[in-house]
Amino acid sequence: MKSLPYFCRGEVIRGFGRGSKELGIPTANFPDSVVDHLPADISTGIYYGWACVGNGDVYKMVMSIGWNPYYKNTKKSMETHVIHTFKEDFYGEILSVVMVGYIRPERSYDSLEALITAINNDIEEAKSKLELPEHLKLRDDNFFTSARSSPSALPPNTASTSQTIMNGH
Repeated sequence: MKSLPYFCRGEVIRGFGRGSKELGIPTANFPDSVVDHLPADISTGIYYGWACVGNGDVYKMVMSIGWNPYYKNTKKSMETHVIHTFKEDFYGEILSVVMVGYIRPERSYDSLEALITAINNDIEEAKSKLELPEHLKLRDDNFFTSARSSPSALPPNTASTSQTIMNGH
């Protein structure tokens, strides 16, 4: 996937309401305007990388891109699980992510328990891979510090609205 690392930013919207409730693994969802602009070579599946909510710290993350076969979604989504415990929901905040690598394709599962086990395995794999020096350096990328700046401080080739995606590299 030549588009990796892939940088994007958007407003956190309400998703299907399953991450926290059914899975015990909360996710932050991007709007269609971000999902619809993914490069063609970013296929559906599970990715890992770095994420920042608003002006906060940068944390490890895993992301599911696709139709969630277990739930038979008809709408493609980008659901990010930030590997950090937040005190409250952050709907409406700006989520900045850099997708660093690919873990596996989407697949369906025979049970909710099997899905939860797979997600937890993905989280552990992401934690491990993000410790590699080539991935750690992206945690400190200017992309995340630009999220903390005012829109006028952004370079002219990057977008600052919640309706736009970006890939600055």
